[in-house]
Amino acid sequence: MNLVCLHGFTGTQQTWHQLADLLPDAHVIVFDLFGHGSSQVSERFTMDEQIDAMDRLLADFDEFALLGYSMGGRTALSYAVKYPEKVTHLLLESASPGLKRASERAARRSNDEALACRIETDGIEAFVDFWQNIPLFATQRDLPDEVQQIIREERLSQTEEGLALSLRSVGTGAQASQWGNLASLSMPVTLITGQLDQKFCTIAEDMAEHIPHVKHIVVEGTGHAIHVENPAEFATIVKEQLKMN
Repeated sequence: MNLVCLHGFTGTQQTWHQLADLLPDAHVIVFDLFGHGSSQVSERFTMDEQIDAMDRLLADFDEFALLGYSMGGRTALSYAVKYPEKVTHLLLESASPGLKRASERAARRSNDEALACRIETDGIEAFVDFWQNIPLFATQRDLPDEVQQIIREERLSQTEEGLALSLRSVGTGAQASQWGNLASLSMPVTLITGQLDQKFCTIAEDMAEHIPHVKHIVVEGTGHAIHVENPAEFATIVKEQLKMN
């Protein structure tokens, strides 16, 4: 079983090392998305350019299951829409198809531009101090100190230019809405959200109404990053959904 995993904003391929250890029967394929880790870029890019680059990286694989978290989930969905013949099963963790209305996307682009400027002006460490304390990640404050430190170090490994370019290029406001393409997804789709992340639970419920072959799984007692907050349960869900032994 080939499983491609896409990390979220401020993440790297390291995000998935624990999941790979918990899935010994899977061939877990990971890489850094543009602007993150070792995949640095010097100019703006589009979501199409990101997923086409992914497709080139995955040229040796005829098909695979595809898992994406948050920003990586938006990327995974965009890939599955463009290259549906390659994706045997799509798993989206705390992800959205983007924003439905142009006015919403314009407002989000403005917010993302302000955040990109903040990163460039204040530097990575000040940004990470801010980012780890936003409400979206409140549930992570209850994690063991060593787990929180691993997450922090992954975020600190980024560059100001890379994160700013990611926001400006494939932030939620920059990407095209995929809401209109959900009905065309022919592969099984699993939506995974944390019970304490009400915003993304609601988004997933809305998505599920449009996707033909879909299952929405809500994990009790977790927030946005289920794979971090309850890694064993997350791995079990992936195994069961992909019918792995």
